[in-house]
Amino acid sequence: MADETLPLNLGEQLLEEFLTARRTLDPADVPTIAQRYTQALGLGSSTVYLADIQQNQLFPLAGGANLPIDGTLAGWAYRTGALRVGEDGADTLLAWLPLVDGAERLGVLGVRTTGLDAGGLRRCRLLAAMTAMVITSKRDTSDSYARSTRAETMSLPAEMLRAFLPVRTVSNSQVISTAVLEPAYDLGGDAFDHSLAEGVLHAAVLDAMGHDLASGLTAAVALAACRNARRNGADLPDLVATIDDAIQRWFPDRFVTGVLARLDLATGTLHWANCGHPPPLLIRGREVVADALARTSEPPLGLAGLSGAPRSVHTFSLRPGDRLLIYTDGVIEAKGTNHEMFGLDRFADFVIRATAAGEVAPEALRRLIHALLENDDSTLTDDATIMMIEWQPEAPPVGTLPPAR
Repeated sequence: MADETLPLNLGEQLLEEFLTARRTLDPADVPTIAQRYTQALGLGSSTVYLADIQQNQLFPLAGGANLPIDGTLAGWAYRTGALRVGEDGADTLLAWLPLVDGAERLGVLGVRTTGLDAGGLRRCRLLAAMTAMVITSKRDTSDSYARSTRAETMSLPAEMLRAFLPVRTVSNSQVISTAVLEPAYDLGGDAFDHSLAEGVLHAAVLDAMGHDLASGLTAAVALAACRNARRNGADLPDLVATIDDAIQRWFPDRFVTGVLARLDLATGTLHWANCGHPPPLLIRGREVVADALARTSEPPLGLAGLSGAPRSVHTFSLRPGDRLLIYTDGVIEAKGTNHEMFGLDRFADFVIRATAAGEVAPEALRRLIHALLENDDSTLTDDATIMMIEWQPEAPPVGTLPPAR
């Protein structure tokens, strides 16, 4: 049995203090606390940066100049999730460490130091992990982080809808699901949801008709109905029926298109229902599996009563490394410099090239959504939402792999 009378070493003492301080910490004080522990650990000085909503810039929490995510060492650490070290003067190093919550990218921690041995690097990583944990635990209870990550004024519909959205990225050792939305500050009726539970990834992408506050309210009711059914143990057909009933009851003059999906992480078996939505796109290796998930169109959510037919649930077997893209029509209808639509082919080609380059799913989506808006006169004719799901089991499922179709 451990001797509880032994004195704490410096690292244990600082860790205990950090965890204790977290309970009553004002989020605005995180940079000060991080700096205090950086100095106490003999590392030098530190700065905490958070990524803005659109993942263009890194904003320092303690004030100062923003750093672009593209073209900087700090941005490289954010984009790749890996340490980056550069010189900062003749005798000083500047180490950039990613701040992550699981696979959710928050920002970076910059540590300015005169030397960085193995022990120092281990302490830097511990400090980055602790800082990310504090930020994650406080960001839903304070406006400090929301204000710190906004480059523009957000519209009321967008504010309302974003309050219902989950984090951008969820993952475990078998799967990663990540999503992005634009226009970030002026959302109308697009929404997404994803959750991991008991060996299953639950995912949904929704597109409510219109682009106003009522659209956001409709999408919010659809999200709530989806979660309520899921948490009550409903299977996929009953989940879809619950959303249908909720929209018909509360917004009888509205409808929502959507894809609702469940992925069995042990086998790669995908079950999904498509309610008037563009069919998901399957990227396998370096090519699109044409029409792999294309099925007969069904009415949008809220309009099931028009056909009188029961909803269909489809099944497909993924292969390890497959990337599934669920998107709203605003993605492929975005118009560029020559008023040409972004289009499905360009959309798929971008993901294929990102896959070939070894980009992680959140970074591939970040660059893809920026490609939609890269020109000054690029315009979105509708909300644009993309969800990417990558099944990456630790070992292939037992048995022979199914054909691509």
